[in-house]
Amino acid sequence: MHVNSPSINESSSTILRLPSSMTRCIVTAIVPCRNEKESIEACVRSILEQEMPGGDFELIVVDGLSDDGTREILSRLSGEYPALKVIANRKRTMPSGVNLAITAACGRYIAIMGAHNRYAPDYLRQAVRVLEETQADNAGGSMVCEGESYVQEAIALAHHSGFSVGGARWHDPQYEGPADTVFGGVYRREVFDRIGLFDEELVRNQDDELNLRLVQLGGSIWHSPRIKSWYKPRRSLKALLRQYVQYGYWRVRVVQKRKAVASLRQYVPGTFVFALLSLPLAAFLWSPLWWLWLGILTAYCFCTIGISLTVAARRGWRYFPILPPVFACYHLGYGAGFLHGMVDFVLLRRRAAGFHSTLTRSSESTERSSPS
Repeated sequence: MHVNSPSINESSSTILRLPSSMTRCIVTAIVPCRNEKESIEACVRSILEQEMPGGDFELIVVDGLSDDGTREILSRLSGEYPALKVIANRKRTMPSGVNLAITAACGRYIAIMGAHNRYAPDYLRQAVRVLEETQADNAGGSMVCEGESYVQEAIALAHHSGFSVGGARWHDPQYEGPADTVFGGVYRREVFDRIGLFDEELVRNQDDELNLRLVQLGGSIWHSPRIKSWYKPRRSLKALLRQYVQYGYWRVRVVQKRKAVASLRQYVPGTFVFALLSLPLAAFLWSPLWWLWLGILTAYCFCTIGISLTVAARRGWRYFPILPPVFACYHLGYGAGFLHGMVDFVLLRRRAAGFHSTLTRSSESTERSSPS
């Protein structure tokens, strides 16, 4: 695929090399944030109170000019914790903030962490151990979704079902082994020397693009359940739908840039939605296509209801009524976004639509993306 839109941002293709005197600590943890007053203190404390990963570590929080009190909280915490550094991110996006922090980091390993997560006390120590044992370039682990409301709990259950994302390994908290991407990730510092920084054009799927680039250039990624964190998903079906529309939309741009896709499963939702939209139109020319359309729709409904029954039987029957629409948000959202991306980036060769550049959580202006 080809498009006449900007190539990878200059900062994302810059090869970063630091003198050995600057790599004196073991791990640099990086948290991009903006307007996170509800979660930032718990996140920072959970990172700074980690078990030592074999030496000193630092935390760099890159704040996207928060105006809700987040900066005041960070100022107070930086006086309490000498290992905490706060950097202003004037561009206010996740990749630009992470790139700023990587440039300022002194760690041998770089941990990309999220402001909406809680981390196990041994998260960093286990990540470093896994990297040393496997000799992988990037290691990540079990991001366990947890909800505080009925809808959020149902979304969390769907997140861990292979049906929601086509069996993506990083959604399985028990999986141990090679992966094409992982949540967050703890990288060897030299990875950024070899392949460059995060692509600042991408509002979503920055991790996907970086990890795909890493694998294409001979690197390896490892998923381990020993590296554990907890995450709160979207609170509504509308927000979940918008989130996955954006994931599908920006996936097209990643495929364009890397001229490859990490897994064929990422084409399935777009193909499905295209069939649902195109077959009724084609059926006006050849009526038997109505039966094909009806068969596809019926098979999907039966599969969705069947998987929902299975999940509800294990986790609670009260979730059954909402699980089918939750799964539909994953599949139809991603598929619709993918088709829109094909139109914008491939057919019309234009820049991203503004709707897809506005993130879907009210306080997530610098939130990282979840791979899919």
